[in-house]
Amino acid sequence: MNFMSPLDLSIPSQLSFALIPDLLLMGGAMILLLWAAWRPEGVRHQRAIGAACIGLIVLTTVAIGWFIYQGVTATPGPIAVDRFRWIADLVLLLGTAGTIALSMDYNEREGITAPEAHVLILLATSGMMLLAAARDLMIVFLGIETMSIATYVLAGMNRRSPRAAESAMKYFLLGAFSTAFLLYGMALVYGATGATNIAVIGDRVTQYGLTGSPLLLTGIALMVVGFGFKVAAAPFHMWAPDVYEGAPTPITAYMAAAVKAAAFAAFLRVWYEAFSPVYPSWHNAIWWLAAITMAAGNIIALRQRNLKRLLAYSSIAHAGYLLVALTVNSAAGSEAFLFYAFVYTIATLGSFAVVVALGDPGERSLIVDDYAGLWTIRPWLAVAMAIFMLALLGFPVFGGAGFFAKWYVIRAALQVPSPHWKLAVILVLTSVISAGYYLYVVMVMFMRPRVATAAIPARSRGLTGFVIAASAVLLIVLGIFPERLVRLTEGSAPLSAPMVRQTSSAVPLPTSPPARR
Repeated sequence: MNFMSPLDLSIPSQLSFALIPDLLLMGGAMILLLWAAWRPEGVRHQRAIGAACIGLIVLTTVAIGWFIYQGVTATPGPIAVDRFRWIADLVLLLGTAGTIALSMDYNEREGITAPEAHVLILLATSGMMLLAAARDLMIVFLGIETMSIATYVLAGMNRRSPRAAESAMKYFLLGAFSTAFLLYGMALVYGATGATNIAVIGDRVTQYGLTGSPLLLTGIALMVVGFGFKVAAAPFHMWAPDVYEGAPTPITAYMAAAVKAAAFAAFLRVWYEAFSPVYPSWHNAIWWLAAITMAAGNIIALRQRNLKRLLAYSSIAHAGYLLVALTVNSAAGSEAFLFYAFVYTIATLGSFAVVVALGDPGERSLIVDDYAGLWTIRPWLAVAMAIFMLALLGFPVFGGAGFFAKWYVIRAALQVPSPHWKLAVILVLTSVISAGYYLYVVMVMFMRPRVATAAIPARSRGLTGFVIAASAVLLIVLGIFPERLVRLTEGSAPLSAPMVRQTSSAVPLPTSPPARR
């Protein structure tokens, strides 16, 4: 039995080893960016770049799979090397691959021939992966900015659409505003503890008795506001509906799934590792943030008839469910978050893929009533959309793994020493409220007659159809065999102390040279 050698991340070569998947994605993206700019814009060129981007994602996924298989972990440093990071990266890459596949068909339909759009998605994902790996506040900020700047551009990628321009401008202004809160909060936390490494922050809070420090608590409060904007938690959600509605549909799916998952991964790691010693101080704030977000997202969604706005408020409600996993501050909460993020990403990609498949140039068919009688003309699309809606609802059996995703969050809330049963009840009640709009979409597709004058939507293109089919099948299969995903997410709590994983096939990380005196 071999033991994994601990990794001293202060050595540059070892830091590069820890960042192999990130460097592979970033380096490949820069090469593809040169290729994209080398030839004139065109449909074939943008599809070729998109295919190459998906190939690069596959290579990066293989690299991450190797780290998971070998059980590679390391002692704390500025870059995390733990199972939480690897599983979060898989969720992000899954959302990225689905987004690029949808974009290839969508961009061709909308006349968006700039191949750089696909590379920008990769660059945003590289920032997300940095977020998932960050164990230092400066790296958290670097990851957020890398992710956000690319996403601002993607939101306004359709230069002929006034709504896209408005979406990008709102996203940029409010995103910059939220970043200021986050950065100021980090500065105050540094001022209180004298450290930016999140593990060191947690140690110093305990060592020097800073649990009641006004400077530290003010910094945490400002960081809650900053992260609240990033994950679209109420009352910091006001940008999400307009931005989601105006952005190109594949980018909306990307923001609702991958961007949210990345922000939550950083949110959870910082709070679990750095701020656990002051848990009593921030617990109530996150508790109420989760409750308000679940209630506001679901109640406001009941009045939406534009499908993209409906899904935007749905994503706000799901941010509330994920905040429940953060509130419990336990390993079970971390595992429930990763399980939920995986299932939510699949269901969100699938639902927006149906919107892409049924859309027309200019995205005019976005009202829920436009889907009336879809069962009679595109039965498989109607069935797939019903699966996605039921998965987001958390309906058992027909919603696939969506039911287990919420069940694991509820279980995590009830298994802690002081059970959060009130928050669990609010989660259940708000999920019941969400049936009012999820089932309305299903009812319109299966029980409303098709308007005689309504145009018959074109059949979905190859990649869009593949994303829809793969998402629906994955949800059903994971609903039948949820233990597969459970085993993948087990033991994935962020490392808050040096840990060595014991494996039979461990490959030791590079050892540092002896220090010279």
